[in-house]
Amino acid sequence: MPDLEKLFEQVDAQRDEIVKLEQDLVRIPSVNTGFMPTGNETPVCEYVRDWLAADGIESEILEAAPNRGNIISGLTGSSGEMGLLFMSHTDVVPVEEEDKWTYPPFSATIANNRIYGRGASDCKGLLTAQLYAMRLLKRNGIQLKDSLGLVSGADEEHGGRYGFGWLAEHHPEKLRAPFAVNEGGGTPIDSPSGLTYILGVGEKGRLQVEIEVKGTSAHASVPWQGTNAMYRLNQVLRRIEDYEPERDTSTSLFDYLSNFAIEHKPSAANVDEIISEIEPDNPRFASMMRALSRMTLTPTMIRGGIKSNSVPETINLTCDVRTLPHQTEDYLREQLDEILKGIPGVSYEIDYMAVPNSSDFQTELSRSIQESTALALGRNDIQWVPAISTGFTDSRFTRPLGTVTYGFSGSHPDDDPMLSHVHGTDSRRVRSLPRAQSRNRGRRAGIGPDQASGAAGQEGAPLDRPHQRSSHEGGREHGRWRSGADRDHAGDLRRPRRHHARRIGRHTARRDRTAADRRHLRALGRRQGHRDRRHPRTRRTLRHPRQPHHPRPA
Repeated sequence: MPDLEKLFEQVDAQRDEIVKLEQDLVRIPSVNTGFMPTGNETPVCEYVRDWLAADGIESEILEAAPNRGNIISGLTGSSGEMGLLFMSHTDVVPVEEEDKWTYPPFSATIANNRIYGRGASDCKGLLTAQLYAMRLLKRNGIQLKDSLGLVSGADEEHGGRYGFGWLAEHHPEKLRAPFAVNEGGGTPIDSPSGLTYILGVGEKGRLQVEIEVKGTSAHASVPWQGTNAMYRLNQVLRRIEDYEPERDTSTSLFDYLSNFAIEHKPSAANVDEIISEIEPDNPRFASMMRALSRMTLTPTMIRGGIKSNSVPETINLTCDVRTLPHQTEDYLREQLDEILKGIPGVSYEIDYMAVPNSSDFQTELSRSIQESTALALGRNDIQWVPAISTGFTDSRFTRPLGTVTYGFSGSHPDDDPMLSHVHGTDSRRVRSLPRAQSRNRGRRAGIGPDQASGAAGQEGAPLDRPHQRSSHEGGREHGRWRSGADRDHAGDLRRPRRHHARRIGRHTARRDRTAADRRHLRALGRRQGHRDRRHPRTRRTLRHPRQPHHPRPA
């Protein structure tokens, strides 16, 4: 039976197969809009089932609704008891503006040493790593003591009603395990004291607030006869923008600030000052501290009005709220009542979507994660910090079942997780460096070969060429795989400005010509008495000059 070092070597040797597996998964568009029918996760489940079956690994697909499949598989241990559960999800968020993407969002294009595609990072990259781990165990004939399970669920991007939430309610036996690993952590953070990894031990709560703003309708030509709900909405938005949430430093992250050379003991009174001090040098960690030291209330959607010529009577505002572990729904109501006080015609409802949850940091699984990461990277100087995730995952369904669940995706320390663009344009999957290249980097850093044997990386893929600069990534050096298909206007930034100016000039000229054409055709209609001459673009009928025109409300 091969040792761990041999398994790491197999990961590097089979990197092309690993890349192909993720590409195949990304190319299945399992988009979840949140409105049925949607999701289409079953085709992903069927692909996974067939892929595992090639190695004799059995699977089953459970559907909460047609085409909303959940794939369940695993390797049986000698004890017959479940030991560890691999968790992930198969649905992806929609693509809002496909023309902004550098590559088609479901093409899984490889460029700049990354895989571009919707879901490449969230969460088909993690699923790829878990599937390949199972294949390696099976092909090498490794007999496990306790069983290893795999569940990749539907509907994570819209609350889990057809995925882990449904499984926890109707098939809890499929999820029962002492330990589980899911998304929501495992990223390195810059630290003056050395390489530091964040282990996700819990999540903030998530609530959705629906605010209704009422006015009185009237015709838009006489707006004073009504009360425009938009003006009241403006007051609501201004109050939310000016809201200063209560500061709090009770989450576990703030007990480990000394790892980041922060000498001050954090408190509600000084946490903003600490954040301001570290933000210039470590913006990502500063952002994490900001999110974990307060409740967030964020307006995200507005709906209202029935017609362009009517004063809107009702406007609906949706807000996303993320609460700290001790902040309850009653606490949120107190804050909302204070924010909205004095604005007439305003009411709200709260939908509690995810309760704050957490697992203990010091457990057998956390020690195993720390030891295996040290072996994979060939480093013994890694520090670990527990943190609460600012977003919610399916881990909130397994923790109440008694399962110690950690968020750990295992990003390589040489990569920048910010380049993954999760849920954004040009989503990308970060690919780990081959162990040989990581070993060379360790030597350059003054670490011996036995300390820096390289990344066993769950996505272990080769670098086609040395580190390059990419103009649309802010000039940062990186030669690592980036997975995604969300561009963040990369194409516009790469396009020379003079071309952009020419394009704007063409649009302006076209608009001017259209206006000139309209004036010309109106004059022509008056001279020739054409009753039904239509503008070739607008298709509007030009009135006959002798036809009386009586303006009336639109």
